Amino acid sequence: MFIMADQLAAGQVHEAMMTGMDNLYFESAGTILSLVTVGKYLETRSKSKTGGAIEALVDLAPKTATVVAEDGIEATVDVDAILPGQVLRVRPGESIPVDGVVLDGSSAVDESALTGESIPVEKTAGDTVNAATVNRTGSFTFRATRVGADTSLAKIIQLVEDANATKAPIARMADKVAGVFVPVVFVISAVTFAVWMALTGSINEALTSAVAVLVISCPCALGLATPVAIMVGTGKGAEMGILFKSAEALENLRSVGTVVLDKTGTVTRGKPAVTDIVVATRADGSPAMSEKALLKLAAALERSSEHPLAEAIMAECETRGIVARMVEDFTAVPGRGVTAREGQNAIAAGNVCLMNELGVTVPAGLAEQFAAEGKTPLFFAKNGELAGTIAVADEVKETSAEAIAALRKLGVDVRMLTGDNRVTAEAIARRVGLTNEQVIADVLPADKERHVRELQDAGGKVAMVGDGINDSPALARADVGLAIGTGADIAKEGADVVLMRSDLMDVARAIELSRATIRNIKQDLFWALFYNGIGIPLAAGVFFPLTGWQLSPMFGAAAMSLSSVCVVSNALRLRTFKPKVAK
Repeated sequence: MFIMADQLAAGQVHEAMMTGMDNLYFESAGTILSLVTVGKYLETRSKSKTGGAIEALVDLAPKTATVVAEDGIEATVDVDAILPGQVLRVRPGESIPVDGVVLDGSSAVDESALTGESIPVEKTAGDTVNAATVNRTGSFTFRATRVGADTSLAKIIQLVEDANATKAPIARMADKVAGVFVPVVFVISAVTFAVWMALTGSINEALTSAVAVLVISCPCALGLATPVAIMVGTGKGAEMGILFKSAEALENLRSVGTVVLDKTGTVTRGKPAVTDIVVATRADGSPAMSEKALLKLAAALERSSEHPLAEAIMAECETRGIVARMVEDFTAVPGRGVTAREGQNAIAAGNVCLMNELGVTVPAGLAEQFAAEGKTPLFFAKNGELAGTIAVADEVKETSAEAIAALRKLGVDVRMLTGDNRVTAEAIARRVGLTNEQVIADVLPADKERHVRELQDAGGKVAMVGDGINDSPALARADVGLAIGTGADIAKEGADVVLMRSDLMDVARAIELSRATIRNIKQDLFWALFYNGIGIPLAAGVFFPLTGWQLSPMFGAAAMSLSSVCVVSNALRLRTFKPKVAK
């Protein structure tokens, strides 16, 4: 009997021990830790891919360079040892190690790494070259001007890193939500434990549900949604030659309603060029001289002039292989033009006023015709007779009209702001598809900022695009300032975005990228909130009376890890971004 009692007591103890072990969940704890670790690994691996743009930029820079000494001897040195002023040689296929100016030789340089432009750029003596660009054809020497952290590549990398380190307004909102989310989850877990204890009296079931609530909740998804997308978006922008200086600039650009374009250097090339060469006709209808003779006359007169229009004419003559002849008695007439003597011939070049003073007849309406087309005519005379007219203009960039059309498709109002007279400004506006009402002309440099402020006061966010020193106050005033990459350094310093390719189409591309990035962030935030909105009630047992489901902490850990990975993976889709409007 005593033996049977002992056996019965031992059985009860064994059964109690087995029941207790069932409630310890050793395998659950191990599985939860494993799932969380795997999820964190996948999350970290996905996030590491977002820094690929910066790593790719760093890898572009060569590690060594060929320095040419004063005696002509060449030596290979580390890039870090290069000093400003040193002369370097670059051979075909090599990457340019630092920024500089070409001294001798010529080549086609692939600048796609910095500007996104796939077509190589021809470089000759006097042209600038940048670090990390690739020499495709000929060999040349250049003098180093900026090295180390001062190179264009180093500044681009720094801009991208700074942008990644900043927080967009939408990110600060997500942080506030996450800050409230965590204590709320703890309260829900405590309430879940208390309700299950009150209804079932089982500490096992109450603790299981309370732990499941803590495990399945995922504040990290909320925290990851914005920074990862911002990192990928700014990196993608750098690949396209669009440098966002801050996450705030990337976010604000999406809601810009008006884009103000500076004319000179932004819509136009910013450098006058010859557009028309018109030889005068005599009374009998015969030409006064040949086109080549007119250009020789122009070269002789303008070779000693420092006026920008003279530079344009001399550039045209140089392109055509015309050598300027020497003249005597050269005189510059302020606000009119120039006069000189070539042998026995009295020659002159200038505007209508000078021609009238010299008694030279200019066809009626000719000057007004060129002015209506946005061109500046220069009249040339020989011995009191009109020899011909050469028109000079600041040519419109090839993509300006297309870019303005693309901005309109994006629902953005476009305005052109210029200090030029209204006739010239309206002529340029017609060529790029703007109306006269969209042109703000005769604006003094100091007043550009005021006009941007007036547009802001009228409602909506305003972006300003410019390149000159006089544009810097307006760039700083605008909600988003975009500086042309070839513009003045002070303009780029005051801007929020730098367009490395100096292509106006990049303004539309930047807006599209901004909208895609913010759309991606909103998708991630929605998914994170939707997931938690479904997962937490499920873990708490809200659906238990209907379904009989009581979520295991193991499944909660798996769902939590998957949520973070999904958020990061969605952000990584931005790496495949391609503009739809500004192609």
